[in-house]
Amino acid sequence: MPIRCEIVSQDRMVFEGDAEIVILPGTEGEMGILPDHAPLLTTLKFGIIRVRLEGREEIFTVAGGVAEIQPDIITILADAAENVQEIDVSRAEAARKRAEEMLEKGVPAGADAYLAVEAALRRSNLRLDAARRFRHGASKPSRHTDETR
Repeated sequence: MPIRCEIVSQDRMVFEGDAEIVILPGTEGEMGILPDHAPLLTTLKFGIIRVRLEGREEIFTVAGGVAEIQPDIITILADAAENVQEIDVSRAEAARKRAEEMLEKGVPAGADAYLAVEAALRRSNLRLDAARRFRHGASKPSRHTDETR
């Protein structure tokens, strides 16, 4: 019996489907969630989510958020998330370059501005690393929805 997995970002449903196991980047470490898992609420760090079903694996980047685990469903509310197959490498490289240039000019005024630039750099590096590591071993197209891209 699979466990239902839903990955939702701020602007869209990223993935919705069944899984045998979902591997999450929790802030306290990586965790594997199987069907009938005990209820749990956890925060997520920047990292990779792996959704496995029937010998294939869907891979997503996640830039923070929370996951609610119930015995029959995992709901991931991500600050930002995307299927590795959807990553626009040139856009991620441009974002990294912009963030690096901003940091080279000096620390932006205000802690919030600095943290925003640092988060943009971390996210672009995560996206580029994920595309490099996981695109060649790509699984079949996902059953994600993409109404608002």
